Amino acid sequence: MSRDYIPPKPKARAEKVSIVTHIKLFRKDIFTSQPAKLYRAWMAEFRLPFFRSYFINDPKLVNQVLNQDPDSFPKSEIIKGALYSLLGDSVFVTNGETWKRQRRIIDPAFEGGRLRDVFPSMVEAGQNAVERLNEVADGRPVEMEEQSSQMAADIIFRTLFSIPISDDIAKQVFDKFREYQRTQPLMTVASFLKMPKWIPKLQHKNTRQSSAEIRKLLNQLTQDRFDQIKAGTAPDDLATKIMTTKDPVTGQLFSPEEMVDQVAIFFLAGHETSASALAWTLYLLAMDTEAQQRVAQEVADIDTFSFSNLSKLKFTRNVFKEALRLYPPVPMMIRENTKTEQFRGREIKVGSQIVLSPWHIQRHERLWDKPDVFDPDRWQTDVTRKTARKAYIPFSSGPRVCTGAGFAMIEGVLMIAMLVRAFKIEPTDKTPVPVAHLTVRAKDGIYLKLTPRGSDTNLEQTTA
Repeated sequence: MSRDYIPPKPKARAEKVSIVTHIKLFRKDIFTSQPAKLYRAWMAEFRLPFFRSYFINDPKLVNQVLNQDPDSFPKSEIIKGALYSLLGDSVFVTNGETWKRQRRIIDPAFEGGRLRDVFPSMVEAGQNAVERLNEVADGRPVEMEEQSSQMAADIIFRTLFSIPISDDIAKQVFDKFREYQRTQPLMTVASFLKMPKWIPKLQHKNTRQSSAEIRKLLNQLTQDRFDQIKAGTAPDDLATKIMTTKDPVTGQLFSPEEMVDQVAIFFLAGHETSASALAWTLYLLAMDTEAQQRVAQEVADIDTFSFSNLSKLKFTRNVFKEALRLYPPVPMMIRENTKTEQFRGREIKVGSQIVLSPWHIQRHERLWDKPDVFDPDRWQTDVTRKTARKAYIPFSSGPRVCTGAGFAMIEGVLMIAMLVRAFKIEPTDKTPVPVAHLTVRAKDGIYLKLTPRGSDTNLEQTTA
């Protein structure tokens, strides 16, 4: 396929619409409620009831918010209000000293050495996925978002709690989370119509119920692990590492209640975002047969799926990076300024909502060459690497960069390699339409056809 392949992109709304029309479009999908000008504008102002929001693509402003002065731009209460029933006071929604304390405890678990330790569990999950997909690899359409969700959830449970997705509690959490995902968007209309704090944050009844059931199950897993740690029988996995790490400043551990909050975001971020990224990557490879064959050949040139061999899969990594550029799992982030600012000559009053969109900045027409084209080879050029330093933020940036970014890159490259090694992946006649829920998903799923690749890329699946 031509290197100028343009994958699906949501249709933008008209440049000028009424507030009512904007809200109606927003309720259906965040992407289609935004005008096309956001793919070329450095900043846009939205004046709506109760407040103003500023959509920023200017790399200098993005750098100011995320890197230079992050304490002046904490996460917006909007996000906390939308996700609080599930995430509580997890590291994803907290700010200030509470957030800093949480990161001091969590970050050591995701350092390079620890990722090497949990890598065998990732391979086991990949082997399980290949075995499961072999049963449907007969050339008929398979809905890959559902499959990638199960793969990602299996990896999280194996690396976090040393249990497979087939474990009874793990399976219940996975099923309940699928119910939650269908009812809870990343942002609601409240994201653009900020209400006074005294007005209750409304959530769908099913969302609240799913959240309560998930947290009950996670509480059981967490309490069991605390008991194992106390008895000296806990496995050496990510959960044990986090639960036994003391804050170097205060000397305190996470309480059981705090740990449930953190486990909830580990599952949300580690499962939902990875599932989104993997499904879109597989779709892009199905559409670009040349890129898929190059991945297959690269995988055939290594003898084992080992931690050290991942560094040899350079093109596969570039495929995944390009998929993250075109389909960043978290499409938008919202910050709130705590002091008066000057952005591009405009006064930004305290309490304004600052919207940063990886979706738009990573497709920005004034920053990227052929921004909507799928081209993994762009990552070999100095021009792209220079642009990426200021306009590639699939994991955010600065102090609040995703703590699991390294985990996600290892997981993504490994899963792509294992699946392409096992299967030839082909498109169907159904073109997926990107929409923003908790992550960037396809409106009606991503359907692909799988067939066994055969012995031409024979590779021992081992953790050696």
